[in-house]
Amino acid sequence: MSAHDELASVQRCLDDLLRAFGRLEKQVDPGSLELRRARSDVNHLRESLALLREATPGPAARRPDLVPIPDTPYDSSLWTDSDDEGVGNRHRP
Repeated sequence: MSAHDELASVQRCLDDLLRAFGRLEKQVDPGSLELRRARSDVNHLRESLALLREATPGPAARRPDLVPIPDTPYDSSLWTDSDDEGVGNRHRP
């Protein structure tokens, strides 16, 4: 299973957990300290998962193809009419 699939699975589990907390709050005092702490922990997990999803490349992400650079010297005719950086063209007055 890819990292993208695993993250989607964790997201589904967290969504299920949040729905369960919603049902639990209807049965237990929603102002109880324990329930507020647990709700806060779940919200922190959701935020952390969102950050992790942003940092994890998707399935389509791949490295670009590398372009080989030859070790042989370039043809000097490529540099005709070029300027030397900060000096200007040597052949123009």
